[in-house]
Amino acid sequence: MDGIVNFSDVGNSHKNRISEQPENSRKEQISFPDWEKIDLRVGKIVKAEDIENADKLYKLTIDLGKEIGKRVVCSGIKQHYNKDELKGKKIILFVNLAPRKMKGIESQGMILAAVNEDESKVVLIQPDKDIELGSRVR
Repeated sequence: MDGIVNFSDVGNSHKNRISEQPENSRKEQISFPDWEKIDLRVGKIVKAEDIENADKLYKLTIDLGKEIGKRVVCSGIKQHYNKDELKGKKIILFVNLAPRKMKGIESQGMILAAVNEDESKVVLIQPDKDIELGSRVR
């Protein structure tokens, strides 16, 4: 069966990669080993707070379960969600993104969201079924 990669071949998939990027792709292509570096986890927003002088940002406290614990993340979703609808919402968090200071707060990750072309709609990415906090996304 030509063109089908066996699971046992995944570790060697970089040897069989196509060198050309699809025409409709807007971002640089990454290798499978680069994808494996990204740590995405299921978390739950336990607190959403306003940030002084920030029209777009919330300070979110996210519970990622026993292994990782809680993280503080600044997220530019204020124009799309109110604080009450965020509390208790399960989300996907990019946990091994390098920390970044935003409005004096160290943001320790990034929440994943789908965004339309003109950024008028922002929708948080969520698990479609209940799963433990801290579960990995693959």
